[in-house]
Amino acid sequence: MAKKEIQENKKSKIESDSKKFKVLLVDDHPIVRQGLAQTINAQNDLIVCGEAEDAHRALEAIGSLNPDVALVDISLKGMNGLELIKNIKVHYPKFPVVVLSMHDETLYAQRVLKAGAKGFIMKHEAGDKVLLALRRALNGEIYLSEKMSSRLLHQLVDGRSEGGLSPLEQLSDRELEVFQLIGHGRGTSQIAKELHLSVKTVESYRANIKEKMKIGSAPELVQHATQWVQNAM
Repeated sequence: MAKKEIQENKKSKIESDSKKFKVLLVDDHPIVRQGLAQTINAQNDLIVCGEAEDAHRALEAIGSLNPDVALVDISLKGMNGLELIKNIKVHYPKFPVVVLSMHDETLYAQRVLKAGAKGFIMKHEAGDKVLLALRRALNGEIYLSEKMSSRLLHQLVDGRSEGGLSPLEQLSDRELEVFQLIGHGRGTSQIAKELHLSVKTVESYRANIKEKMKIGSAPELVQHATQWVQNAM
């Protein structure tokens, strides 16, 4: 093939890719990112422009790669996905984020929407749902499963108060994060260091969690948290 023809083919590919919406993948599991990249890059309108394994790298990538949308996991090392979304909204208010997580949508979907995300997908969902969610987010729309959309509509119509929420749903975002870290075997000092909080503040969160979940002792709290984390995996 002539040199000129090769150059023209390369130029054509660059122009083709430039017409695609750029997706940033944020997940701390390389295999998950690889699978998502294969699915997304096979599309005519989407392409993965970068990957990040934690929130810090994700924020850097948004600034340097200028993606059109991000697909973010909740469970990240250091700052979790919820906090990342809140940070993104401060620095990039119009940037759309879709959450892809193994965690129960009934517990997290409403939280991520309040944080500023455009959608929530469970990791067991088929790849076409991920693509649909990304495209809706790029169009400024919200994506939730039919089940979750119906649940939220019923809550709105029924005017359900916090008294009708499950104990886990009553936890604040930070309390839920502490509960999750307890389930991963972290002690109070470790949690304080990881979340950049004082030990006293973490102890206060632990007390609030026990009260809301009607848990009587520290060992029982660890047992509940560990079981919840194991069920989510």
